[in-house]
Amino acid sequence: MLIKDDEIVNIDTPTGDMRAHIFRPVAPGKYAGVLMYSEIFQVTGPIRRTAAMLAGHGFIVTCPEIYHELEPAGSVIPYDEEGTTRGNAHKITKELSSYDSDARTMLKYLKSREDCTGRLGVMGICVGGHLAFRAAMNPEVLAAVCFYATDIHKKGLGYGKNDNSLERASEIKGELLHIWGRQDPHVPLEGRNMIKARLDEVGTRYTWHEFNGQHAFMRDEGHRYDPALALQSWILLLELFHRRLGWGDLDMQSDSAPAESRH
Repeated sequence: MLIKDDEIVNIDTPTGDMRAHIFRPVAPGKYAGVLMYSEIFQVTGPIRRTAAMLAGHGFIVTCPEIYHELEPAGSVIPYDEEGTTRGNAHKITKELSSYDSDARTMLKYLKSREDCTGRLGVMGICVGGHLAFRAAMNPEVLAAVCFYATDIHKKGLGYGKNDNSLERASEIKGELLHIWGRQDPHVPLEGRNMIKARLDEVGTRYTWHEFNGQHAFMRDEGHRYDPALALQSWILLLELFHRRLGWGDLDMQSDSAPAESRH
């Protein structure tokens, strides 16, 4: 599907305005909404391409600037040593409650859009995977996809580095998909096992995949990118989202509709 990727909205949150980038199909109609969280670098080129890919499969995707209290609107943090240090510092400077209020605000925004069916999912990459995990605790989230979600096992999110994500795992009522790289030093085997054991303990409905891949194998630039694993991951993600969130108005479109309305 052709997509529209130049819409920017400023959302009023309890901690100030948050800029969000919207990606959606060009074809008119209603589509399920997906709140997509970035890595620590905010809405970079690879994140935009990931959001575009998802939108092209029939979803309204919103990518918020997760550090809106700490960075000027529109800031993109570079993929370099200085940028990594800056992004990681922001990750633990921002208050945990602010991440949660941002999620509630963005989900409410998505649901209020006239072009949204009201069916909502979340996804995230790296720290965004952790944020998607927490956003999935909101009862309206039907499906969540977490790519190598960092810091869940060591309570490392937010100011004070003592988050309660694992303690609150029982609040996740939708279906969860976790995707990991076995060679990811940020989430070692013992960390993955801790998360999985907690999900089993509270009866979460989830699917778990571990690939022979490094951290950031989904990022389509840099030496860690693995296109084969990324393709397999996309198949898993789209199966979950289409099954749980539907196809929106694409379900209702006639085969006689003009081809250019979709492609």
